[in-house]
Amino acid sequence: MEKWNGKVAVVTGASSGIGEETCRQLVEKGMIVVGFARREDKLKELEKDLKGKLGKFFYVKVDLCSEKNILEAFSWVKRTLKSVDVLINNAGVLKNSDLLANTNDWKQMFDTNVISLNICSREAIKIMEETEIKEGHIININSIVGHYLFPFMKDISVYSATKHSVTAITEYLRELMGMKNLPVRVTSISPGAVETEMTQEMSQLKKMNILKSIDIAEAIMYALGAPQRVNVAEIIIRPTNENTLGFIKSFT
Repeated sequence: MEKWNGKVAVVTGASSGIGEETCRQLVEKGMIVVGFARREDKLKELEKDLKGKLGKFFYVKVDLCSEKNILEAFSWVKRTLKSVDVLINNAGVLKNSDLLANTNDWKQMFDTNVISLNICSREAIKIMEETEIKEGHIININSIVGHYLFPFMKDISVYSATKHSVTAITEYLRELMGMKNLPVRVTSISPGAVETEMTQEMSQLKKMNILKSIDIAEAIMYALGAPQRVNVAEIIIRPTNENTLGFIKSFT
């Protein structure tokens, strides 16, 4: 991670869970981190906690469902910090909404989980190209449900569809970086259930071994820490002793 010391990272969904823990880890390791999120009170608390660390933490209040907000945020980063070296697309929304449910829930999930991720990647890459960086990295926080179908979990069918989109987008983006001969690595990290605000209301998960935010943050550090010649394209993380049969029964 020493090569990233003093480099700029943008983390979306930075106000809690995986995003918050990732910001903490990156600042501890000397990066200049900009957190994007809607909840300014949480971002202010994080900024206060990270004062005096090896790196620095800044934040921008961003509604990731608004392209205008995203563009303004990246404009601030470029104007203030001059570059973007790492982007962690972590922000996500999970609504218990099946294929016959509320359109607004569908739109919020696709806007946050897919469209904003793509906009953030596009804007970060623009800055990377303009500043002619030697090394860049984009990491998309995906999900196990972006790789496999779980028909018994009908309430996450649309969420799963958004994460399958992330799987495809990540791989196509990695290929595109190669075609453009840009030194930008692209990684998908796909956890099983993680103990975050997003999963707190899923009572079934309380009966299971589930992952912690630090587990995902450490996977991010691993992918970032690999030498430039190595693109860790996909990491799937599951809890030890995961009981798939018991998991299925809890949802049926």
